[in-house]
Amino acid sequence: MTSNLVSFEWLSKRLDDKAVRLVDCRFVLGQPDVGASAYQAEHLPAAVYFDLERDLSAPIGEHGGRHPLPDLEELARKLGQHGIGNDDQIVAYDDQGGAMASRFWWLLKYMGHDKVAVLEGSFTAWKAAGLPTTSEIAPVSATSFTVQSQSDMLVQMEEVRTKLGNGETLLIDSREGVRYLGLQEPIDPVAGHIPGAVNHFWKESLNEDGTWKSAAEQKLRFQALDPERDVIVYCGSGVTACPNVLALHEAGHRKVKLYAGSWSDWVSYKENPIATGEE
Repeated sequence: MTSNLVSFEWLSKRLDDKAVRLVDCRFVLGQPDVGASAYQAEHLPAAVYFDLERDLSAPIGEHGGRHPLPDLEELARKLGQHGIGNDDQIVAYDDQGGAMASRFWWLLKYMGHDKVAVLEGSFTAWKAAGLPTTSEIAPVSATSFTVQSQSDMLVQMEEVRTKLGNGETLLIDSREGVRYLGLQEPIDPVAGHIPGAVNHFWKESLNEDGTWKSAAEQKLRFQALDPERDVIVYCGSGVTACPNVLALHEAGHRKVKLYAGSWSDWVSYKENPIATGEE
């Protein structure tokens, strides 16, 4: 299976399948211990936990943004320690609209692992549906995970800068509209957006009940975009851009890259241009 999203129904029928591995990615920005504590208290059966900042990000430096990409070999080692190998079907979930699970999804795709998906609804919705949860930490047998890096999925700041105004590459800003417009910036030191970027707030990927929109609805959401055009997606720190990357794939776009450093990396270079208002 190579689907990007799986339903509660699909997963509930495979909870005993040893080849399907569940990854809990719950995390609350600004409250770094909440996700791990929630996992310890209750999670999907046999799920293992991966923390956004401890496992799915590298330490913060002068550049690279607030959530730099982790060392891939180190992440591969952690996957193996959790019993996850290259043949496993992985399903990631969270309680944050799929933002953290999508970061995990993107990283696994970047590492060359196609058999990874995001659960269509949240942990809270799964529990509300009466589906199984547990506080038991299931034992795992360590294995190995081999990285086959897909470098064409990623761009660095220098490449973004060279593409400004070239008319060939579309930049998508995944943040809330007020941050894109430069009217409000609660996290980073500078407000605004990368010149030429258009705004598609990542939460528009979701229905009102927090489930993901269908592929047809995602296609409608991005109908103004040429599916053959190169697209670079960014957000504040490279996390909530990932749901938009997934949504674009669902909509049929294939030339999609992530600017992982995103806005927090862009503004760490004082010479980089900044735009405000509508494009």
